[in-house]
Amino acid sequence: MASVEITIDKDKLQHLFGSSDGFRHIIEQAVNKMLKVEMSEHLRADPSERSDERMGYRNGHYSRSITTRVGTLHLEVPRDREGTFRTELFERFQRSEQALVLSMMDMVVQGVSTRKVKHITQILCGREFSKSTVSQLCKGLDEQVNAFLNRGLNDVAYPFVIADAMYCKVRHNGRVRSTAVLMAVGINEEGYREILGLEVSMKESTQSWGTFFARLRERGLSGIDFITTDQHLGLVAALREHFPGATWQRCQAHFIRNVMDSVRPEAKEKVMALLKQVLYSESPETARRAQEHFREELELIAPKAVAQLEEAFEDVTAVLSLPEKYRRRLRTSNMMERQIEEVRRRERVIRIFPNEASARRLIGALLNERHEAWMSGRLYLNMQTYNDYKTKQDILDQAAAAA
Repeated sequence: MASVEITIDKDKLQHLFGSSDGFRHIIEQAVNKMLKVEMSEHLRADPSERSDERMGYRNGHYSRSITTRVGTLHLEVPRDREGTFRTELFERFQRSEQALVLSMMDMVVQGVSTRKVKHITQILCGREFSKSTVSQLCKGLDEQVNAFLNRGLNDVAYPFVIADAMYCKVRHNGRVRSTAVLMAVGINEEGYREILGLEVSMKESTQSWGTFFARLRERGLSGIDFITTDQHLGLVAALREHFPGATWQRCQAHFIRNVMDSVRPEAKEKVMALLKQVLYSESPETARRAQEHFREELELIAPKAVAQLEEAFEDVTAVLSLPEKYRRRLRTSNMMERQIEEVRRRERVIRIFPNEASARRLIGALLNERHEAWMSGRLYLNMQTYNDYKTKQDILDQAAAAA
């Protein structure tokens, strides 16, 4: 998309400092500007611009309002003469905003919110909502989220998968409980990232992860070659049961934190330097030599770190079997951690979900938004080198089996 310059009127800035409604005016102005830019890109020409690449002409606009946390935005959506222009800019934006507002309304209706939350809801929505109204509003968003989370995955293979979990507070039978939200991201054979799914569960266990992975397989998830996760025992056990042929990479970021927690302060710098030599080696063979050097240098001053690396060596260096260009993005679960942090940013506003459906609705809407941005954006990984690598590996495996 072309770069956008957004100017704000002087009186709007003065209004901003005099009233919270100024935030709404600024966001409204910015979104309307982005809609005009989208139309210019659709027509391949700015207003009144003479261009051989022009694909059509403008035909005024229509008004549309969307509700956000800063109030109702009044938008002027451009039209073209042929009626081919469609924008998803504010629709994606509103989906997650709507989920947030609905979760807060849910809290009010069920009588579990504080006066502060009720006050916020009245500001956002302009009135209180009945249980039937909330149910009707939730139904439409639930249909979108369910369609996304239950979509088929059998059109392409997913060589790389990253899985992780976050915890949020959910009310169960009148009691607030820490509840696990299991999530997985896949990188498909074309090199695009996809949100594969999520599962809200009372706890993170072999059974809950197993149920999650079984449902992904039922939806058509296949072609998995390499999986990156932390060392949660239930997660690892479920992976080995449901994806027995895949290589497991233990997240190096989690492993480094575990090792450094066992090291005395005065030895941390040396341990970190030697540990990176192992994890960032050029090949499994050089990593093994670096691991031996790690043991020789640290067995007296950091014996726990030496034992940890010895036990986990194969799992934390599994990524070295891949071509070098793929290692940086697959050696940790940081990509998943970043998505969790984005969810946290919205989830903190809710604090306590009134039920699992509310948690699934908000988190599912946020992940749907992220998924669409990934699929309409640029490639995450160029898979040609990986495909060549796999072809060679298959030939070697066939030769070994024949021998």
